[in-house]
Amino acid sequence: MLEIDGSMGEGGGQVLRTAVALSAAMGVPVRIRNIRAKRGNPGLGMQHFTAVTAAAEISNAEVSGLRVGSTELTFKPGSISCRNRSFDVGTAGSVSLVIQTVLPILAAAGCESTIEIKGGTDVPMAPPIDYMANIVIPNLRLMGIETSIRVRQRGHYPRGGGLVELSIHSSKPRGLSLGDSQLERIGGISHATELPRHVAIRQANAASRALTELGTRVDIGVEVSRGLGAGSGVVVWALFSDGHRMGGDSLGERGKPAEQVGMEAARRLIEAVRSGAHFDPNMGDMLPTYAALSGEKSRYTVSQVTAHLVTNVEVVKLMGVDARLDLGRGMAEVIIWPHL
Repeated sequence: MLEIDGSMGEGGGQVLRTAVALSAAMGVPVRIRNIRAKRGNPGLGMQHFTAVTAAAEISNAEVSGLRVGSTELTFKPGSISCRNRSFDVGTAGSVSLVIQTVLPILAAAGCESTIEIKGGTDVPMAPPIDYMANIVIPNLRLMGIETSIRVRQRGHYPRGGGLVELSIHSSKPRGLSLGDSQLERIGGISHATELPRHVAIRQANAASRALTELGTRVDIGVEVSRGLGAGSGVVVWALFSDGHRMGGDSLGERGKPAEQVGMEAARRLIEAVRSGAHFDPNMGDMLPTYAALSGEKSRYTVSQVTAHLVTNVEVVKLMGVDARLDLGRGMAEVIIWPHL
């Protein structure tokens, strides 16, 4: 059984999510100790519990230590079962982070299924669901992974109540290799839930004004919806000629002007595009898991090296996959070389 120290790297939930996803997809039993040891509230939170529960159900795994607050977990995967399922985080815990755990498993198995997840769609410390739907999903198509996300209801902190459908189509990951490409256009979504429409409009206008400096067409849509609680946010993305995307995002919060929300999302995207890399930091963090399951060499650049990226690369290496980070000026290259 492979032993993994959950305090490695960023020492949070990323070690757990990546290790469990790869364990289930590769059929490698793991024991994870010191789960989320570097967090103020170590051990499994509700969203981590839900993610592991989902992975265990999908892979028919035997699991010990699966309870909220647990700092040690043993995960022994069985065979992948490709049927429709529903999971409820039960709080405003992130739906996106549950998707991060289950999607690699289902994609690697070539499953066709729909997973319904209830929880927080737009919450702090996690990618917004619009980022997953409009940046992550299109980029994964470049790796042969056909999937889609439908947001049926948004859920914000602290009440949650969001509802998302993740549909996976028959596919298996392939290697990713990108060259030079040209920026074609900028897209985005500005949303407001249980707030006046002008909040979403002001967010969108501020982001649009800032993004004009990239010298291409900008089109940011506005969405106003009902939900259990108030919240807002902006996700913007840059579409390149080879189909890959970069993103930037920002969440609204009490006392934070709508214009600031839009500007933050725009500035994050501008910084990523100006770096000359293929991907923004959030996208770069997620790709090693899929690349490790592809059976082919992947090579891409990322605008910034984060603790999450370093952690994911280290977990991938522990699973027997060659991986390295090459630091350059203003960006880093990630190389993943599985031996499957």
